[in-house]
Formats: sequence, structure tokens, C-alpha cells
Amino acid sequence: MAVDRNLTTVLENGSTLYINNASGGKKIEVDDTKNYIVLQDYNQTVTTEISGYNDNTVIRIEAGSQTPISGSWKSNGDGTYTIFIAFDNYGNGITFTDVVLDKDPVFTIGEFKITQNSDGSWDVIDPTTTDGTAVTFSATDEAITCYLAGSMVRTLNGDIAVENIQIGEKIVAFDWKNNRDIIRPVVWVGKGHVKVNPALPDDEAGWPVRVLKNAIADGVPCKDMLITSEHCLFFQDKFVPVRMLVNGVSLFYDKSFPVYDYYHVETEPHSVITVDGMLTESYLDTGNRSSFRQNGKIAILRGKTHSWEQDSAAPLDVERSFVEPLFQRIKARESITSACCVQKERIMESDESDLHLVTEKGACIRPIRREGQYYRFMLPPGIKAVRLVSRTNRPCDVIGPFVDDRRPMGVAVAEVHLLVLKHAYKITAHLQATKPEGWYADMGEQGVAWTNGDAMLPLGDYLTERKMGLLSIRLHAAGPYQIRPQPETGGKARII
Repeated sequence: MAVDRNLTTVLENGSTLYINNASGGKKIEVDDTKNYIVLQDYNQTVTTEISGYNDNTVIRIEAGSQTPISGSWKSNGDGTYTIFIAFDNYGNGITFTDVVLDKDPVFTIGEFKITQNSDGSWDVIDPTTTDGTAVTFSATDEAITCYLAGSMVRTLNGDIAVENIQIGEKIVAFDWKNNRDIIRPVVWVGKGHVKVNPALPDDEAGWPVRVLKNAIADGVPCKDMLITSEHCLFFQDKFVPVRMLVNGVSLFYDKSFPVYDYYHVETEPHSVITVDGMLTESYLDTGNRSSFRQNGKIAILRGKTHSWEQDSAAPLDVERSFVEPLFQRIKARESITSACCVQKERIMESDESDLHLVTEKGACIRPIRREGQYYRFMLPPGIKAVRLVSRTNRPCDVIGPFVDDRRPMGVAVAEVHLLVLKHAYKITAHLQATKPEGWYADMGEQGVAWTNGDAMLPLGDYLTERKMGLLSIRLHAAGPYQIRPQPETGGKARII
């Protein structure tokens, strides 16, 4: 059914809602009973917000010719998620673009379970939940920043392993504004556990970063340092996430840790502290305290959630103009470290975009002709919109980690024309100020727009039931694309 776009549908006490990609209404709210959202088995995208998603929310796919093979999560970067249920390995499936997890209790994404029912339909469910000690490890505003066991924190009583720090311990903090050391007590300590998800990019998968001894400067760090990718190091009166400095040699993702414990310590206020001889940060509660649990002496903190803009001990700087010189300076020291034993991962690249179209019913259309930047596709009658699907890259991967842009970039599209009989029509929806789904509004030059690798392109009513058409697309730019082997698992790194 197509629910009125202005209505909110509430699913409670075991309700069932049948929808398709036409509309699921303004919003779908689900309670904690077993509720079903039922769809047919063809390619479709549901943009309606689903609020309160939990371990009893079931996505049911009716029996048909398609078989769901996997489910995956993707953070949208604003606290919401995209769910993709794949029918194959070619991008066909069902997409929910606006999923909000239940927060009472706190639910977190895990690995989808797919089961077939006796009537041939399929149920897709994510059973992972949490009692306050588990969250998703992802590169969002709520990403976890922490130390691994063995990290040595400088205190008034000497260096102490982070896992042995207790509330009340006096930590040596650096007052950079006055260039002096000061003493601050620990007001909270936390511990958690990570299970890495190798299906994600290294910086989002949960792998810890190993900073080799002497990588930053002579004696800095004083031993190998192990921290999470979003953890910040202190340079020139500013904090920088370590993921932006990873060079694959003296700073690299250590993939010998598929699971590990992590720790953090908090001072009041937020402080620049020394760990393993490196200036770094104490814990700043930006809304992720529930990802930790406490052992030993318990501190009950009911203070407000903090922000980097208002409460950090030093500014956070992720601008390329500041970070790239740091990256290059550290890279130049590779030969000074013990990095000779590290083998940098070799990644293949391709300029081939694999651009193709997917119709509203899920049919894949490959180009019939390609001439330089031009791709031409034959469209059957009745098509009103297609999706432009391609490989993707991330600027942080193809330019360098010092670029703080981790969005998937597909292809840059310039002119699009639809030839029907003897008439040529300009298709310009992607060039308008308000763009269809899957297009970036801030990445295009004049007359050009970038896709995210799966972008909707409305075609209007030019193709009647008896008219075929030739769609011509000119690409302004594409690639290079990193070609990585695809792990079998989906979802996000899980913190248990």
C-alpha cells in the first residue's frame, strides 16, 4: 500500500504494515513487540523514517523470484542508518534510507539473520541489543575514542597502565596555553569490548591504529601505541584524529586484533594528557558513555553531554591545510622507525566506473555503446526513472587520509539527453538546487553533479508504453576506484 505521505503509522502489539517504494508515509513508529514491515521482492527504496527499530522489528519479503542473501548497515552520519537487503552481489535489493534505533533500552546494530518461512517468504531481523555496555563502532559523531590495554598514562605516581587507573588517580595534564604541567584527578574510568567488522573500510571497521615507537618524533611515542581510529593526538595546540595520519607504515591499522578491550579515563574538565610519551586526550563525553562499563569504584555522573566546539581542552582541526603537513612530516620519518618490518597493504585501483542503470522494477541495463565520456543506454517503454549505479570511492582513500571526507563518490554527471523517436529531451533533475536521492549538492562544478554510487534520475513521461528511448549520459569525472576483496560479513563493528 502507499500510505499518505503526511501520516505517521504506529506499529504496536504485533502489527503488520504492507508498503512499497511509492511511500510509507511521513514516519513509521514501532514498539518493542514483534512488528512486521512487509515488502514485495523487487528493487525498491523506502525513504520513510522508521523510528524505534529494535530486535523485534521484522522486515518480511514476500515470496517471489528473488532471494535475500545478506543485510547490511550504513551510518548516515547524523544518528540515522541505511539498511540494505541484497538480492545478489550486483547492487540489487531493498533499501531503507532513514532508520532510527530504539533508545530505551539502547539498541545497536549487529549482523542480520535471514530465515525462510513455510510460505516461501523471508524474514530479515537484526537481533543485537544492549543493556548499556554496547554500541556501534563507527566513524560518526558518537564514535568511540579510547586506548587499548597496556597504554601507559602519566600520573603523579609515574606511568600507570590505563587498565589499572582508578577514580581519584592524579593525572599529569598539559596546560598548553601557559606551557606548564598541572595535576587533575580522574573522575571516571570506563572499559568496553570491540568485535571488528572487516566488511567495512579500515577506519570504520574497528581496527585499532598502531603508532610505532618514534613515529612522531624521537621518543614519541616512547613505545608502540595502540588506540582507536577516532582517538585524537595533540599537535601545535590542536587535536587531530589519528585516522587522518595513518600512512600504512609507521601508523597503520593493526589487523591482529579482531577483538579487543578498550579503556578510557576522564578528568574534569577535558584535558591534554600524556600516554606512551605522546600528548593526547582524556575522555570527552559527547554522548557515548553508554558504550563503556565500570569496574571497581563506581562514579555516578549525570552531567550534560559535551561537545568538541564548547568543551574540549583544545580545538579539533580536521582541515587538510593543517593535517596534510603533519601527515607528510610523519611519513618522512618512516625510515627512522622500526617500520621496515611492516608490509604495506597493496590495493588495486581501476578507472572503470562500471556505470549501469537499474529500473524501478530492478532490471539492470548495461550501456549499448561507450564513446569516451559518453555512455548510451537503450530504455524500454514505460520507464519514468532509473538509478545510476556505479563503483564508488572515498576522497580519504584516493587522495589521502588527511582529507576528512569519507563519503562514497560514484561518478560526476554532466549533460543527460533522452532521445525518443526524433525528439531529444534534456534531463536536468540532477543539476537542480533540490536534487533527487543519491546526488551531492555540494560537490558539483557548474553543470556537473556527483552521485553517491546509487542515484535516482527521474526521466519524466517521455517514454509512453509504446515508445523506447536512448539515454545519453556524459561523465565529467570518474575514479580511480579501489578494488578490495569483499569480506562475507555485513553490518558494523560491534562493541560488546
